[in-house]
Amino acid sequence: MMAIMHIKSSHPSAKPGAKRATQNRKEATHERIVEVAARAIRRSGYAGTGVADIMKEAGLTHGGFYAHFASREALLAEAADRAGAEAVNLSADIAAAAAPGQALQAVMRAYLSQQHLEAVENGCPVAALGSEMHRQAPEVRHAATRRIKEMIDVVARQLPDWGTPGAHEQAMFMVSSMIGTMVMARAVDDPRLSEALREAALKHFSEVGK
Repeated sequence: MMAIMHIKSSHPSAKPGAKRATQNRKEATHERIVEVAARAIRRSGYAGTGVADIMKEAGLTHGGFYAHFASREALLAEAADRAGAEAVNLSADIAAAAAPGQALQAVMRAYLSQQHLEAVENGCPVAALGSEMHRQAPEVRHAATRRIKEMIDVVARQLPDWGTPGAHEQAMFMVSSMIGTMVMARAVDDPRLSEALREAALKHFSEVGK
């Protein structure tokens, strides 16, 4: 066994640089699959997202899937985590770039915008997938829950009394309202009603955080 191991270690493919390059390629491929899946679940739902379709969209063969993931649920968990992270990071960036005292309103305007309404596959995964989440595997729900908590924290940090139980409670209510409004705005087939729903929510919270 020692002789065999020695022979393998002297092969050019076993050099550290080659190993790193192989690992980097595998990591890049893994990231591409997760990125495609994160868009796919928001676009087509968990039930409508198949492994074969994801691999095809990523430019890979179906057979290579299990080199990266133990199961479809493992992929969906990573996709849910990625989609949630994108939404949280975007809101945090919007808040950071806003003028003093305008961060909360900036976050809400962006969330309830026409752009977000139309960009389902790149938007908030809770608004796109909320009704399906309770039927998912525990690891998928856990990933989604973690990002929901982070989104609540982003909103709470923009409130004047951040750090108090009251701010956290207010943030939970606001995030729930934003998500619910977006779900309804997408559900209706009347563009004017869709816009009115979003405007009503913005008007209701216009004084919050000032």
